[in-house]
Amino acid sequence: VVLSAEEVRRLIKAPRLLKHRVLIGLLYGCGLRCFEVRNITLADLDFDRKLLHVRKGKGRKDRYLPLCDLLIRGLKALIESEKPDKWLFSGKQAVEGRAGGSFDSRYSQKGVQWAVNEARKAAGIIKPMTVHTLRHTYATHLLEEGLDIMSIKDLLGHESIDTTLVYLHVAQNDRVKPFSPLERLYPEG
Repeated sequence: VVLSAEEVRRLIKAPRLLKHRVLIGLLYGCGLRCFEVRNITLADLDFDRKLLHVRKGKGRKDRYLPLCDLLIRGLKALIESEKPDKWLFSGKQAVEGRAGGSFDSRYSQKGVQWAVNEARKAAGIIKPMTVHTLRHTYATHLLEEGLDIMSIKDLLGHESIDTTLVYLHVAQNDRVKPFSPLERLYPEG
């Protein structure tokens, strides 16, 4: 499943909370995995260089991702209003000695999933989608905009180009777009 540009706009605009708009903006705008967005600390944001440092992504590898001005404005507004101390997205405060172990104050995986699903409903998107759909959409949109597959591989943090090549199947590049032969028989519609 890949969202259209218009669906992404509606999805980002849908949440009431700035925190959720920025969360969705980062998931799409940087192609992050759920656990990567949950692990962002304030120290990972470099507004001067317009970069996000993803630490220990899949395969325990680090990578740097570009931050656009729109995301930077949202991030600065979020930091100003929420005043996080370590994690960019904080959930419930840490509970020591709780059954099942101690928990830090990062947003939970379920919290991220809930925020995205609520935005999907509010945006009126009927396609079945998950948090990971935003990552697929990011890669597909970059490919459609002309970014080369090797750069996309690096941005996604893929070990193998084979993993990234999956996006070639869904992207609509400069090739002739598929069409129904009925369109040619009855061009007036």
